[in-house]
Amino acid sequence: MQSKKFSYENKELEVTWDLKRCIHAKECVHGLPDVFDPGKKPWIDPDKEPDSDKIVETIERCPTGALQYHFKNKSNPETPPSSNTIIIDENGPLYVHGNIVVQDNEGNELLRETRLAFCRCGKSSNKPLCDNSHIKAGFEADTSYNPERLELEPLENEGGELLIKLIENAPFVVEGNYEVIGENQSTKTCKRMSFCRCGASENKPFCDGTHRQIEFKTNE
Repeated sequence: MQSKKFSYENKELEVTWDLKRCIHAKECVHGLPDVFDPGKKPWIDPDKEPDSDKIVETIERCPTGALQYHFKNKSNPETPPSSNTIIIDENGPLYVHGNIVVQDNEGNELLRETRLAFCRCGKSSNKPLCDNSHIKAGFEADTSYNPERLELEPLENEGGELLIKLIENAPFVVEGNYEVIGENQSTKTCKRMSFCRCGASENKPFCDGTHRQIEFKTNE
């Protein structure tokens, strides 16, 4: 995974923006257009909003985690939400929001985050994260899924760590409590599940083994 961060500050707050994780979802632009203005240089100016809490609220709506914040004079880690969600974006990535821990194939921790966008077209140059390559690739996949694949006993609890394990040249495996959300359906589960990363599964968003047939390479 690549990273290229830029920093913007006011007296109270530091805002960072990771170019490599940004896919221009525009939640920031719609939320505080005076602070986040792509038509200006620098495009982020925290001094345009005197209420730092409003900036924080807007940053926490960034679905990829490209935007982060840090208060200078107090401890302020972003609090993970009380439940974990995996949102299927039509023709686009999987947005994951929660108490996320990403590990490589050998169990080494790569990221600990609350907001990430995972590539599901197989074309990203920043795998496992989305870099908008699905647009150029013409990737097509709706938001539907087979809920029977997630059937399990009802959850006793919600939230907690959501482990995402990246399997080399294969899908990523999710372990923990989470909710899968499509356009017209949602399912809460704690089933250990493999999600397609190659873009060719006939059972999206889940893996069906097609990555082996097309010799998918993850390169991370």
